[in-house]
Amino acid sequence: MNTQMTKEETNVKPYQELIREISTAFVHGQARAMAAVHSCLVDTYWKIGQHIVEYEQQGREKAVYGAALLENLSRDLKLLHGKGFSRSNLNYMRLLYIRYPICETVSHKLSWSHYFELLKIDDDLERSFYEQQAQLENWNVPELKRQKDYALLKM
Repeated sequence: MNTQMTKEETNVKPYQELIREISTAFVHGQARAMAAVHSCLVDTYWKIGQHIVEYEQQGREKAVYGAALLENLSRDLKLLHGKGFSRSNLNYMRLLYIRYPICETVSHKLSWSHYFELLKIDDDLERSFYEQQAQLENWNVPELKRQKDYALLKM
């Protein structure tokens, strides 16, 4: 009987180790998958912004567009693809392309939600500062908002 207890006790530790290893692999895999999804989403929204701006400009240096374009796009794209294509979202996608005209300058370490917050900052230098800090400090979106709000309170 004493021998059986020893066998059970020795099997418990390796089994718990197996659980820990599988859990670690799963969590890391989930994180990599989410990062890939976020990166792809930012790229997609940048491309949508590019399409909107190029349509607006029609080969001209500056856009001459009617306010109805984003409204019409929003209505039609929501019918095709469901939510996510509000006028506001389309405007931010457009702004993403305008503020980051070279896709490679968009960080794939940040999600669309990060960029949604960053694009609210008009000043290029200030936006760049928060973008870099969000990457360096690994800020989530609530932390990015908090940092921006805190800086505004100090002014």
